[in-house]
Amino acid sequence: MKWTLRVILFLALLLIVFLILPPSLGSHRSQSNSATGGLLPGLARAANSNTAIISPSLWISPTVPPALRLKAEGWGIPIVADSDSASLHLEMQPNGNQRTTWLYALVAPFPTVADGVTSQELIANWKGTPTGVFAGHPLLLDASTLAAFSAKWGSPDPSSVQIIPSDQLLDQAWSYKPSWAIIPFESLDPRWKVLTVDDQSPIHKDFQATHFVLGSSIDYPLAVTFGFRCSNPCAVSPLPVLPTINRDPSKFTTLIMTGVTALVRATAYTMNRKGVTYPGRDIYDWLTQADIAHISNEVPFYDKCPEPNPDQSRLVFCSNPEYIELLNFVGADVVELTGNHFADYGPGAMLYTLELYHQNNIQYYGGGADLEDARKPLLLENGGNKIAFIGCNSVDIGRPPTATDDHPGAAPCDYDYMVKEIHQLHDQGYIVITSFQYYETYVSKPFAAQIHDFRLMADAGASIVQGSQAHFPQMMEFHQGAFIHYGLGNLFFDQMGDSPYYPTRREFIDRHVFYDGRYISTELLTALLEDYSRPRPMTLKERAAFLAEYFSTSGW
Repeated sequence: MKWTLRVILFLALLLIVFLILPPSLGSHRSQSNSATGGLLPGLARAANSNTAIISPSLWISPTVPPALRLKAEGWGIPIVADSDSASLHLEMQPNGNQRTTWLYALVAPFPTVADGVTSQELIANWKGTPTGVFAGHPLLLDASTLAAFSAKWGSPDPSSVQIIPSDQLLDQAWSYKPSWAIIPFESLDPRWKVLTVDDQSPIHKDFQATHFVLGSSIDYPLAVTFGFRCSNPCAVSPLPVLPTINRDPSKFTTLIMTGVTALVRATAYTMNRKGVTYPGRDIYDWLTQADIAHISNEVPFYDKCPEPNPDQSRLVFCSNPEYIELLNFVGADVVELTGNHFADYGPGAMLYTLELYHQNNIQYYGGGADLEDARKPLLLENGGNKIAFIGCNSVDIGRPPTATDDHPGAAPCDYDYMVKEIHQLHDQGYIVITSFQYYETYVSKPFAAQIHDFRLMADAGASIVQGSQAHFPQMMEFHQGAFIHYGLGNLFFDQMGDSPYYPTRREFIDRHVFYDGRYISTELLTALLEDYSRPRPMTLKERAAFLAEYFSTSGW
């Protein structure tokens, strides 16, 4: 009995010892997460039970742009400074597992006359054999961009490039005009002018990183491919997800803003002779390719409007309702009603005009059926971008052309109301466009009160402030991050003045670009009026002279 008790005690002791031994001494069980220090369960694993555990670690190449680096830092994989010690590498790797295309833009300060270069000119400057409009001017880049394009094109000539921290690039470029730079697409700012490279620009809606010409594929030269390279074994599974590209076309909105339209006098007379859509013939693509096309139509439609007279001297206007076909032809989405002539034929014509816009699915702002309708902002959403239009007439306050509680008309300017509305819209995530029918002056520089009132809108949070009253263009500026264009000139109106003192033929058409909730760029399109009715794109020589004059007028 004693012997039996000893055996039982011995066996019990063996069982206790077996239970407290580490698993690796008792079986071939899988190791727990503690074997990798608790990092990223499932990312580090042995190839089999006899293979040592490799802890995941990430090395990020100096070529990687800041936005992609920031994304990588959020993956939770320890980042190491030594490439040789890393199990995963994020680098320029065209043939790697998972790839992302990163688009860059060639840019210059906004008041730059040149519109683009060829890739041959760009690379020739890079290699120290300067040619073209920027010959002799170093290309400005931050360190990661320089590293990326050095890997793509080879090391640059030392005199051809200058490294500037990314947060100082824009100010540095403006300080040393003329200048140019390469920046990642996500770093675009309205104070940059995006230059085309081989006629390609990433702010254009029809941009393709790879496009085809005469059956041959051509890659955009400022595209860089990044991807992963793994050690063997990789130690990271599954791999983090890279964005396909840093530019999503579905997040774009383009807006065309135009100056004065008045389909009257010689313009209307020419339309009757050559066709209602004749004035829009040469700028059709500019307006129809925009997601939102704006027309500031100062004149009401009226079904009893007299036949147009090119020599009409009386400044009371109306347009034949058939002329709405021109607005539809050029793809008008939004009509501004702040103009001085909206009330020329009385309440009946104004209400008739509003109904005509409604029938043609054209929305309006800056005027309406009564004061409430006229003052309210027009809210749109396109490509995920929230856009608000608000406008007013600062000229005819207290007179019949402006709306009242029970009378249609243009919205009178109430600056306290405007400031409050813009603040609220900005806080709600809207990109706010504010436009004025201001006092008409035939000078390119605005007067002090105009500058004050336009800047007030920018201070309130408007991204774009425009004068829609000017019959020939006025200067522009950036203020508090907003683009202010004090006057664009006419669009469809018969003023054919061509003298230095009355240059009403020249026109700006502004194309604004919004991306992912931000205002990122403005392109100045330039036109010259022909035949008292038809704006056409300027020639290269005409455009260069026009831009140079107005950049100088703007103090740039």
